Amino acid sequence: MTESQLITFWGKARAHIIVSQAAPTFLLTAVVGFLALGLATADPAVRIAAAGILLASGIFGALAQISAANEGLAVIADLRALEAPSALTRCIIAMAPWVNVVRYVTPAIFVIVYVAILASLFFSAPALPFGR
Repeated sequence: MTESQLITFWGKARAHIIVSQAAPTFLLTAVVGFLALGLATADPAVRIAAAGILLASGIFGALAQISAANEGLAVIADLRALEAPSALTRCIIAMAPWVNVVRYVTPAIFVIVYVAILASLFFSAPALPFGR
């Protein structure tokens, strides 16, 4: 592959990483908002459904992020093999350690937030309604 093709693949992998974070982030934010509005006092089936939706979205988001990160690292490995890399290629290669944030840190943060939401859904005292 040419350097230009590899850079194009890098751009696609990077875009997939960004897009793969949208749904889980939106859902986590929405559930936190719903908790503030009383989700923790909803019927247990509703709370279980919310937890399941978050878990499924989180697993899918993590898999998409890990896959895109792995593809990005493969592109970086190919870019490293070029004999005379451009300045842009050297910049992309320098990003390799940060791609591991997507592979490891982001999913770990999701797990922490998910556990905190589960605690709020099932083990916390109900919040007072707004205006009291």
